[in-house]
Amino acid sequence: MGTIRTAVVNVSGEAAAATPSGSVGHLLPVPHIREAVATVRRRAHALLADWGLPSGSLEDALLVISELITNAILHALPPAVLRLCWSEIAGCPVLRIEVTDGGSVPRPRRRPQEAVAPDEHGRGLCIVTALSVRCGTHVRPGGVVRWADLPVS
Repeated sequence: MGTIRTAVVNVSGEAAAATPSGSVGHLLPVPHIREAVATVRRRAHALLADWGLPSGSLEDALLVISELITNAILHALPPAVLRLCWSEIAGCPVLRIEVTDGGSVPRPRRRPQEAVAPDEHGRGLCIVTALSVRCGTHVRPGGVVRWADLPVS
């Protein structure tokens, strides 16, 4: 895979446009509402299926996309953007999934009785780590990028 194909998925389904590198791009401002997760997941499914991603890798990718988008909507400031592209690690193809958001939301300090039950929250990044070859976070001025490289089998 000598070239990197990149897409930023558009929730509204707008037409694709070529990026300066010649790759196909789709704009995706992720609406900052919980319902956006399902919409982004459907759009990403269509795009990745069109790219020919095998079904096992597709399901893993959709789970990682859902987790990263959910975190951006629930725990970060807008805007959020999903970016998908092909890459390689040690000669093996990987799907890079990135979600950029506006940075962390300042949170008031909670009293112990207000704490969220661990059974209901806190597993998303563990799932992302388990499914990816590598993953991480880049803090940039004006936002944060959370990314994962998934093996393509």
